[in-house]
Amino acid sequence: MLAFTSAQSVLQQCLCAKLQVKSAEQGSEAEWVEINRGLIIYICFFKGASEEIIPNMVKTLLNVKLSQTESGKYVSVLDLPGSTLIIPQVTLDGKVKGRSMQYQCNIEKEIGMEMYSQFVTQCERELTASTKCAEAGVVSIITTLSSLNAFLILFSKCRPPSIV
Repeated sequence: MLAFTSAQSVLQQCLCAKLQVKSAEQGSEAEWVEINRGLIIYICFFKGASEEIIPNMVKTLLNVKLSQTESGKYVSVLDLPGSTLIIPQVTLDGKVKGRSMQYQCNIEKEIGMEMYSQFVTQCERELTASTKCAEAGVVSIITTLSSLNAFLILFSKCRPPSIV
């Protein structure tokens, strides 16, 4: 877990991740997004957060050396190259009080959505600028704003891409 003064994030590496972003309803199937090997970023902005923190967050999160290559070297998602799934996760602010959870430090919904959009845009820029990601043709980024209704399924036996 990486904590910034006005935000919090959790990073999870994956071989494959599939996220249900819309439930099946009468007349329509469930909607899913999927990435192969890469990084899942769960992000939460707190009250008082400003867009000034976003460039440093993006740089830190996309450059952390979390994935291991065949040679045993740890590399970032940019050097892997890998796909990225970003999920807004307001529960990262949760505090247990008795038998309930409280979320008193979360940013206002509209401001949080704008901060999230800016975070995603800056991540897209960094991933697009990565020569390795561009050459490999990996999925730059898949995002969802409907995280309250999303279900994450991590597979260990998806069609894994070849390891660098």
